[in-house]
Amino acid sequence: MADPVRAREDALRQRLDAALAQVNGILLGKQRQVKLAFACLIAGGHLLLEDVPGVGKTTLAHALAATFDLGFQRIQFTSDLLPSDIIGVSVFEREAGSFRFHPGPIFAQLLLADEINRATPKTQSALLEAMAEYQVTVDGQTHPLPQPFFVVATQNPLDLAGTFPLPDSQLDRFMLRLSLDYPGAEAERALLTGDDRRDLIVRLKPCLAAADADALRQQARAVLASPALIDYLQALLAASRRHADIHVGLSPRAGIALLAAARAWALLSGRSYVIPEDLQALFVPVAAHRLIPGKGASREALARALLAEVPVG
Repeated sequence: MADPVRAREDALRQRLDAALAQVNGILLGKQRQVKLAFACLIAGGHLLLEDVPGVGKTTLAHALAATFDLGFQRIQFTSDLLPSDIIGVSVFEREAGSFRFHPGPIFAQLLLADEINRATPKTQSALLEAMAEYQVTVDGQTHPLPQPFFVVATQNPLDLAGTFPLPDSQLDRFMLRLSLDYPGAEAERALLTGDDRRDLIVRLKPCLAAADADALRQQARAVLASPALIDYLQALLAASRRHADIHVGLSPRAGIALLAAARAWALLSGRSYVIPEDLQALFVPVAAHRLIPGKGASREALARALLAEVPVG
């Protein structure tokens, strides 16, 4: 007699593979970045896309929402955006004689925070509670957010005029920071000669559902991390804290995020256990933006140096 649990897991795996293929069919030549975005969503984190305009940041967010059948909202961050424009506001209703909360666009399963660094720090901080606690508090009342709740934020690293760099406390809320980079010649030619990406996104069909995202998260949490693997993870964390060119190293929360992302990466790779290569694949996207370097040092270069300096075993 077939195992019904195994059958459900196999069916979910087939849908997950179809979902990856569908998003890769929209975002051409970016298999690694797409897999990292999936890992971030499955691990229960949030994603920061930092790159020049026009390389597919918004397209990736739309494709993820359509593929997972998630409720989608987009907020264009500007300098005059207020926290209430994101969270919502309580309005007094004369007929009822009481205040009624009107939810803002943050009440979505996938929230695209476009050009997040163009908003003031006060408005940026409106996302902190939501990203950490999956809830918002207005006038002393707590309102839970839809599940799963996944923030995809974008920012342009080159155009700094009129921007407010994200503070380290806000950066730490993002599990991964990615750059999509320019496409290769073959992928770019397919983009130039193929259908408009917006038309393709409209035609996308869900491969997974919100309930599937929850099931995948449960599976990822069950992925085995051996004591030797944890030793390697702790060695990376410790090395970041004593490195001469790093002012502030990785926190325990960064280590938890790295392990969760590595478990999701292993699941996407078809394994029920984490290997050192999983940590290495995720280390720079998870760790670099959390490092506070000394003067003149690059966060990404320091993260790569840590990987090179710390032996696996």
